[in-house]
Amino acid sequence: MDAIELKAMQAPLKQAYRDDASQALITLRARGSIDDQSVACKVETGRAIAVAGLHPATGGSGLELCSGDMLLEALVACAGVTLKAVATALEFKLGAATVEAEGDLDFRGTLGVAKDAPIGFRAIRLNFALDTDEPQERIDALLKLTERYCVVFQTISQKPELTVSARR
Repeated sequence: MDAIELKAMQAPLKQAYRDDASQALITLRARGSIDDQSVACKVETGRAIAVAGLHPATGGSGLELCSGDMLLEALVACAGVTLKAVATALEFKLGAATVEAEGDLDFRGTLGVAKDAPIGFRAIRLNFALDTDEPQERIDALLKLTERYCVVFQTISQKPELTVSARR
């Protein structure tokens, strides 16, 4: 897909959202069921069932997916798609590209071993390896726009309103 095709595909959507902002508000959903045989949650991905369990650092077997890994994978997926879309729109000459995310966790927090240890990632680093001859200013613009428009990056960086509820 080139910039012309991308813009043509997105133009009617953008216009519809300009005309009626309510059309742009979409609720995404994820659903999972607690496994009755082990400490795991079966998450419906739309393509298959992903089984998430405890990380080995918290007593897990390592056979199930770790939700922390899944968060980083979602960040990589979103940042990669966003980078590619922005590069396409900017007609940025991009060969191969890889995206990596890594995050630092202190498992003392999640296990309740140390009250001063944070629960969750202390730091997350998102790194791109780009095969390009573009000047540094264009690379900087690409990264700035990727950061700006990456839904997962922005969600993590701008702590959304969260609510928790239970029903019977």
